[in-house]
Amino acid sequence: MAVETLRDIIRHGADTYGAQAAFRYKVKKQIEEKTYEELNRDTMAVSRMIEAFGMKGKHVALLGSTSYPWISSFFGITNSGSVAVPIDVQLSKEAICELLNRADVEMLIFDELRRDVAEVVRESCPQIKYVISMQQQEEENGILCWKKELEAHRGEFETDIHPDDLCTILFTSGTTGKSKGVMLTHRNLTDNAVCLDMKIPAGTVSMTLLPINHVYCLTMDIIKGLYIGIICCINDSIMHVQKNMKLFQPEIVLLVPLVIESLYAKLKAATGVLPKKMVAKAGLGGKLRIICSGGAYLDPEYVDKMAEYGITVLQGYGMTECSPVISTNLEWENKKGSVGKLLPNCQAKVVDGELWVKGSSVMKGYYKMAEETKEALEDGWLKTGDLGYVDEDNFVYITGRKKNLIILANGENVSPEEIENQISKQELVKEILVREKDHLIEAEIFPDYEYAKKKHKKDIPAELQDIIDAYNKNVPVYKRVHHLIVRETEFEKTTAKKIKRF
Repeated sequence: MAVETLRDIIRHGADTYGAQAAFRYKVKKQIEEKTYEELNRDTMAVSRMIEAFGMKGKHVALLGSTSYPWISSFFGITNSGSVAVPIDVQLSKEAICELLNRADVEMLIFDELRRDVAEVVRESCPQIKYVISMQQQEEENGILCWKKELEAHRGEFETDIHPDDLCTILFTSGTTGKSKGVMLTHRNLTDNAVCLDMKIPAGTVSMTLLPINHVYCLTMDIIKGLYIGIICCINDSIMHVQKNMKLFQPEIVLLVPLVIESLYAKLKAATGVLPKKMVAKAGLGGKLRIICSGGAYLDPEYVDKMAEYGITVLQGYGMTECSPVISTNLEWENKKGSVGKLLPNCQAKVVDGELWVKGSSVMKGYYKMAEETKEALEDGWLKTGDLGYVDEDNFVYITGRKKNLIILANGENVSPEEIENQISKQELVKEILVREKDHLIEAEIFPDYEYAKKKHKKDIPAELQDIIDAYNKNVPVYKRVHHLIVRETEFEKTTAKKIKRF
């Protein structure tokens, strides 16, 4: 069958993998699982509920961490012909209500961990007609019970969905400025998930570690996972990652660079007399083989470092506006230093140093933000905002962000990311932010205080200045760092673990 919509993804999974587990997750101390057939039935029940409530074609928000009810609700919403609006569970209730209003949401399905939002939503978001709790056992104060509604609306569901119908509105967690509602169609998400064969066999076990409201997790962990027959294990808490790795024994995970760097630091600290591969097996569940890296730049050295522990790191590149993957390295086709080869459904060109991309995964635009859409799209080309180039083999290289580019008084252009990547190679440097101050380069550093203590480094500012001095010796004058600020606390970050620059 042709797979062009998310409904096709679910049908394909039920037809192809049937009684195989699609998801595994903990309920108290027990592992429960849902098969591909059960997922198909549950998503149809959600679709029938949406239709019965008169919400077909409307905007329905999902608020919660990764869970089976969240995932089956997402597909139930989109496959009913409605629009799913995933909301970042870590935002304040005021920020959440603002996004619900901006996205014209008329129904909310929420996780009990955000009961505070459910209690204020009717007053703050008067257009919302239905509020449903994923965990609540009985209807209470006008809040409906997800499980009861699911059972009440069991049955087959059919409706016409066109691949170019709006499927979801995903809010960016941008490091600067106001978040934008990215409009993605069924074709955008489906093509991104199915266009590249990564040769991952059905039955491979994965584990979700990224927030599900972010498109990287949604498309690659969930949509692509369901298309290729993955058994996806749901991590219930960031506090339980190591315990859940041992419990579920994943073979593949998706991570952002900050987590990979932290993971490597822990492996290195645990390395002693045992061989490195045995250290990794003991600490990461015993079967982890592949880490897909995305969301930000990863120093290529970590690919080599993790390989010593028997783990292959595949660095990719993407953005929410491209559903999200633009390029990726593969086990059998990769280039060190690149962010991978362009996906088959994507083409790219460089305009004034900026990477522009075009293809079936590029968004429709930003919801109710015509000016911002006009700035981002030109004749179907998405302006990524990233500086870089594409080589003769279609491998992509990123050198920095256009909007972060520092233009000095002498006219020289400096990419802060280039300096950050160089200096952050030093173990004492945990986090770094480079910017312009008084027409010169300034670096603000959050040191690794644990490392400093272990290595008996008493004067941390002096040690960091030595690192800066060593860097300055090997670069042109205009790229030298002239000011250093030493932080006592980590930088503020987005929920995608990117440092907020402004």
